[in-house]
Amino acid sequence: MDNYSMMELDGELNGKFEDLVDYCMLSGAIDVNLYTEYDVKRGLRDANGKGVLTGLTEISDVVGMKNRGGEKTPCEGELYYQGYNVMEMVESFKNRRFAFEEITYLLLFGSLPTRDQLSDFEEILTSLQELSGQFVRDVIMKAPSANIMNALQKCVLTLYSYDSNPDDISVSNVLRQSLQLISKIPMIAVYAYHSYRHFKFDDNLFIRTPDKGMSIAENILYMIRKDGEFTRLEAEVLDIALVIHAEHGGGNNSTFTNHVVTSSGTDTYSAISASIASLKGPRHGGANLKVQQMFDDIKLHCHNWSDRKKLEAYLSKILDREAFDRSGLIYGMGHAVYTDSDPREVILKKYARALAREKGLMDEFALYESVEEISKELIAKKHRRFKPVCANVDFYSGFIYTMLGIPRELFTPIFAVARISGWSAHRLEELVNKGKIIRPAYKFVGHHCTFEGIDKRG
Repeated sequence: MDNYSMMELDGELNGKFEDLVDYCMLSGAIDVNLYTEYDVKRGLRDANGKGVLTGLTEISDVVGMKNRGGEKTPCEGELYYQGYNVMEMVESFKNRRFAFEEITYLLLFGSLPTRDQLSDFEEILTSLQELSGQFVRDVIMKAPSANIMNALQKCVLTLYSYDSNPDDISVSNVLRQSLQLISKIPMIAVYAYHSYRHFKFDDNLFIRTPDKGMSIAENILYMIRKDGEFTRLEAEVLDIALVIHAEHGGGNNSTFTNHVVTSSGTDTYSAISASIASLKGPRHGGANLKVQQMFDDIKLHCHNWSDRKKLEAYLSKILDREAFDRSGLIYGMGHAVYTDSDPREVILKKYARALAREKGLMDEFALYESVEEISKELIAKKHRRFKPVCANVDFYSGFIYTMLGIPRELFTPIFAVARISGWSAHRLEELVNKGKIIRPAYKFVGHHCTFEGIDKRG
């Protein structure tokens, strides 16, 4: 075992460690009734699940309810970037060109670029893509991680050491750092994956330099695939996936994390790495992987995908904590804000259908549709929900990535590749507005004690 391996406790030490675990569990448990008594907004949400207002933003708007006759009622979900309806923008992008770079410009600078502005912006991003061979060898390939999100964190934090001015949080310097990260993160994610496969499973090592004439979406497919080949539709679908994952309001966990950490005055690399840590979690960006694992389980137990009764029976078992991971969740269903529909899911579903048709996978697409429809009914019935429940963005994203030949280890990192545009925009917004350090209150509900020396503690 080398010096960098984590040592396992055994024998008597393991028993002592288990005692510490017991102490930790006992000392950390708080009476759940106290949360009600002190009106604690757990998860920064009120009793109805609505987020507590903690800040203001102009970057994006997430709409799940509308005021009709003085009463808020569920509506078809809407998402706006800098005031522009995302669904309308996506429609205008059809059969035209790749859009992620244009959306990144919009998020960062608040307006849609002219043709010349976009060309200049893309030229800047392309010029910042390069990673030194030393960085690839000594950072990305060193101690590869099975979870590529951890590899992303490590690499982002290490880029601090390669920056001649890392701690300057002036807007101009943070913008430079942000553009560098937006350009480099796709390469880091793909290279980290190839390194992991090579050193852990002896796969051939592919480190392909991005093509400067390609978009970010095209380059991801070009760098992932051994032959570097892809269809126009495949690249368009990935580009749209990046567009709709780029931003989702200031209140989502990873973006709020960025605001919190940025408010402390720390550097860009620390702030972005904190957001990556948040996005990794299965309750946030890691949810698309849970959806894929759930469908693997459904396929294992429901061989006839067209048998609606069997699907309904098995999904009912999942909700009753009797099947899959026994969490009682049908992953990819439900959202904290959206009610009738998640516009990102609506968009992805259209592209999933088109890609499934091209790949000859319409039977599998039909399975996803059936699970979506049945789940809406079952969740409403079993949980006695009065407001609608909809599929969210994670429901079809993993299926799309699978059809694109993107390995599961890269599902959440691809999310990060897109969301770094939104994180960067919010970091800049926080700095421009010179907000206070974010410090919500926690009420102490323990007991004050009299200190005793160690010899009197029994």
